[in-house]
Amino acid sequence: MAEQPSMTGPISGVAGRYASALLDTAAESGAAAIDRVEADLDRFDALVRESADLQRLVRSPVFSADEQLAAVTAILDRSGISGLAANFLKLVASRRRLFAVQQMIAAYKALVAARKGVVRADVTLAGQPSDQVLADLKQALRDVAGGDVDLHVKIDPSIIGGLVVRLGSRMLDASLRNKLNSIRLAMKEVG
Repeated sequence: MAEQPSMTGPISGVAGRYASALLDTAAESGAAAIDRVEADLDRFDALVRESADLQRLVRSPVFSADEQLAAVTAILDRSGISGLAANFLKLVASRRRLFAVQQMIAAYKALVAARKGVVRADVTLAGQPSDQVLADLKQALRDVAGGDVDLHVKIDPSIIGGLVVRLGSRMLDASLRNKLNSIRLAMKEVG
């Protein structure tokens, strides 16, 4: 069995404890259960992101535990989410912890990725890269990380050019904006 990451940093607190308990429970049923729970949680997270009403239900303290549980149960039934993920989401609702459900989902995904030896890489580019650039970037990051990389690309024209990479706890800012700022600062020091 793979060693679990420590519960510090972004996956600590309530979200980390719930995610860790869910992963332990899913692991008892095998790798397929872990992946099935992750897929179901992704579907629920997408539903929350797409619905202002569901976001209000999740975030608002106005709703009672019974109201949250009834609403979540109806949503799960309609969306076809069942099994361990559904039971988990119902438990979260019944304990009035829906306000942290998206952090719990993110923590679960981070724990699963760590368990599989996958490192998350966040890359910011000024424009949409070609498929070849993405493949080359992923291979370079895989070489640096020494394993699989889960690549998340964000487009931000304000960086002007180049890229900003965050790989685990490491960050590289090779953006044109950063280089221009460095030149501007150096010129102020000289002048």
